[in-house]
Amino acid sequence: VQLQASGGGLVQAGGSLRLSCAASGRIFSINDMGWYRQVPGRERDLVAVSTVGGGTIYADSVKGRVTISRDNAKNAVYLDMHTLKPEDTAVYYCRARLNRAWYWGQGTLVTVSS
Repeated sequence: VQLQASGGGLVQAGGSLRLSCAASGRIFSINDMGWYRQVPGRERDLVAVSTVGGGTIYADSVKGRVTISRDNAKNAVYLDMHTLKPEDTAVYYCRARLNRAWYWGQGTLVTVSS
């Protein structure tokens, strides 16, 4: 079982980006799926979570600029980011509870230039 994240890249401030993360392998159950981000020297912080019950949780720093969504048929979670700021620059990681265990994706770098 693994998570594969994609979609990072270089974007100008004010731009948009979509991150994708797909789970693969023998998956019997998927619960919460989410995105975190980390900059060098700092802890990994929550960006957004999509709960198994259909709820969403967002960090205050991204509320109104980011939307998390999921496609259960594809075992995938997405992060649509708009009005990006230089302070959004980070490595973004997806995380999901699969088969009652937590898994992390490999991370995808998002760089926002001013």
